[in-house]
Amino acid sequence: MREQPVILKQIIGKTVKAIRIKQGLSQEDLAHECDVDRSYISMIEVGRNEPSVTKIFDLCKGLRIWPSDFFKLVEGEYEKMCGQN
Repeated sequence: MREQPVILKQIIGKTVKAIRIKQGLSQEDLAHECDVDRSYISMIEVGRNEPSVTKIFDLCKGLRIWPSDFFKLVEGEYEKMCGQN
């Protein structure tokens, strides 16, 4: 179970990046929307930083996605990677 946090950080980062690109936003654009530094967005996207729930809500606002939809995407990716049903 020790790998679970690492996997979740990677999935969250991958999901943020995919949505950001789909929305046509640069890391700088998203950082500006969330009032954080671009390097913070980069660290999330590569799975080196794990955003708090509050920051996930900020990211979702910047990405123009409902947090519930974001978590559904993360959950779906987690199920694929971990074989959970």
